[in-house]
Amino acid sequence: MKRTTSSKSPGNAAGAGKKRGSTKKSGLQEHPKKRYASPPFPAQSQQPPGIEAEMKPLPKWRGEAYKPAGKLEGRAALITGGDSGIGRAVAYFFAREGADVAIACLPEEKRDAALVRKEIEALGRRCEVIFGDLQDAAHSEECVQRTLEAFGRLDVLVHNAAWQNRKDDVTEVSERELDRTMKVNVYAYIRLARAAAPHMEPGSSIIATGSVVGLEGSARLADYSATKGAIHALTRTLADELMDRGIRVNCVAPGPVWTPLNISDTGFSAEEVREFGRKTGKSDMERPAQPEEVAPAFVFFASNADSSYITGVVLPVTGGPA
Repeated sequence: MKRTTSSKSPGNAAGAGKKRGSTKKSGLQEHPKKRYASPPFPAQSQQPPGIEAEMKPLPKWRGEAYKPAGKLEGRAALITGGDSGIGRAVAYFFAREGADVAIACLPEEKRDAALVRKEIEALGRRCEVIFGDLQDAAHSEECVQRTLEAFGRLDVLVHNAAWQNRKDDVTEVSERELDRTMKVNVYAYIRLARAAAPHMEPGSSIIATGSVVGLEGSARLADYSATKGAIHALTRTLADELMDRGIRVNCVAPGPVWTPLNISDTGFSAEEVREFGRKTGKSDMERPAQPEEVAPAFVFFASNADSSYITGVVLPVTGGPA
């Protein structure tokens, strides 16, 4: 609801002495701890990679309170993991800001991807869906080429796709599991940047999804934490290397977020899901973030109107100090 600030209309005369802002609160005026669903959640689990459409409650990603301003008009973006979770919200926010969007995801995620495509096209923007596995070295190059073929340009690259599977401790991390986590989370970041950079004009942007566990570490996530720390370091390295090309490189490091990543973590029990996000690190939010709370940080880094003097930054979005 729009806040009433004018006292000039006849309808305000009788209430001229009332305190401003005494009308019903909008979503943005609510207590941040109470604005979204909090634990306990329904006990649930899925097989990886997880389907957002089957989560209870469904994640919030449309950002009804967000006001777009045409910050990405005429631009084209590639977002890995853009079918669900943070990637879905980022894809939708980018489209609302005027960008055409390519999303890359696994074939098993086609149900979620179809919804993203439908919603983006309903905004009058183009959406290219690219199926494949980022463990495959050639797929990163394919993602870039398919984006260029679809839109004729690539201005924003977002590496958001990730693999995570909790283990009790490092002795249980198999070589196969370590290899998959590294390939999807880190190798793909390097491969995508390597393939995309030659095609990106000055003023373009690369953004990675890091994590609070890359800042602080986390028991039961040895391999995943290692990859997120690597992503943070790689972001700073790429920022140095690509500045001569006019490409800014930044990273968003979220805390717990209500996405399929954790629901489909086979090392995370259904009962643990019930309490997901209640108490994490230094956050007092007592709930996980929703994807739509994280997506504006990606818009900020993608937009030259907002962040043209910012590169090499790892921005925590953790619900508390990082």
